[in-house]
Amino acid sequence: MKPFSLLIKPASADCNLHCTYCFYLDRSALYPETKRHRMPDKVLAQMIFSYMKTEQKQYTFGWQGGEPTLMGVDFFRRVTELQQKYGRSGTLVTNGLQTNATLIDEEFAKHLAKYKFLVGVSLDGPENIHNRYRITADGRGSYTDVLRGIEHLKQNNVEFNILTLVTSANVKKGRDVYRFLCDMGFFYHQYIPCVEFDDKGSPMPFSINGEEWGDFLCEIFDEWIKRDTRKVSVRLFDSILALMVDNERNVCRMGNNCCQYFVVEHNGDIYPCDFFVDSDKRLGNIMNDSWEELQTSPRYIEFGRKKALWNEECNHCEHLKYCSGDCLKHRLYERDNSRDLSWLCSGWKRFFNHALPELEKLASSIKKERQLQQLANQKRGIQNRFSHMKIGRNEPCPCGSGKKYKKCCGDIEPPKAEFRG
Repeated sequence: MKPFSLLIKPASADCNLHCTYCFYLDRSALYPETKRHRMPDKVLAQMIFSYMKTEQKQYTFGWQGGEPTLMGVDFFRRVTELQQKYGRSGTLVTNGLQTNATLIDEEFAKHLAKYKFLVGVSLDGPENIHNRYRITADGRGSYTDVLRGIEHLKQNNVEFNILTLVTSANVKKGRDVYRFLCDMGFFYHQYIPCVEFDDKGSPMPFSINGEEWGDFLCEIFDEWIKRDTRKVSVRLFDSILALMVDNERNVCRMGNNCCQYFVVEHNGDIYPCDFFVDSDKRLGNIMNDSWEELQTSPRYIEFGRKKALWNEECNHCEHLKYCSGDCLKHRLYERDNSRDLSWLCSGWKRFFNHALPELEKLASSIKKERQLQQLANQKRGIQNRFSHMKIGRNEPCPCGSGKKYKKCCGDIEPPKAEFRG
């Protein structure tokens, strides 16, 4: 089987908040038989058992919603219990949790820390910005509750990232949002464009357009590149560097096929993508269908191949390598036609034109530093090999290079590569 990961919705679209811009809240209409949606233990057990029976280098579980912490800490204790039960010796299991953090308490944080969950916390910026759209059902802002949850994570040394949705409330304030997060001591950022349309295909009031997205990215990039390249992780910038340095596409937007993971709803229903949990995209149910059957289903394959069916204009774009036509969500907004240009195309072009030259310099520095570190490691290895010998600094190096020892393996501190920031 091809490697795949799971994105699980244990509480479906249920949430203790009622964020104005949430695209998933209305997915509860897919399951009208009850107002309260919770994953039964038999579904959880079957999902974990069947997934861990497949051959994977790493078993990746992402827990999302709605709000997954509505399940309570005991549910996640059961999760890790089942992973330990069905995991073979030496199995690598990773858990990610995307949450609004308002229900994270000390007990919950301790469990997340014990099993090394990586947590993504939604925070849109300072209080006045965050509370614009991230509100409770009665209209109360959630900022204070989020910071309280974050404090529990920090106190228990839980690794967490900040997930910032870029909306009409903060898109003109990129520099302010970036500096706010850094000043708060949050150094792992993920910025996500808010692109939602109404039934007539018009953008919703909280959505942003391509030009705004491009300006926002350029603002935070200019702040980051000045002094933060070795201090702050911005997922978009990291993903571009990963492609430049390691030829690795580590975010699905950069891929050429959308068959990368499965969404598992609370009742075991399977869908191809978080943004396409629709009745006509349903692939099957884990209680009845194997992962092999789901991965080879014509509907899944057809959905995945749409990613590379981009606009003809993309074939002539110098940035296609980094964009791959953009996420299908930003292309299938009007006619359900993957050949349409991304709603954010102009913004991506502006950002790539602005940032790629500096990112290429940084990538070159990273490669140089790796080479120097590799050389230093080799020299240390030779030193250890000949540690029983007393070698004078001016004697020939025992590695056979013909150089003096002091100019070769006796000099184990490599010169430092230069980095901006």
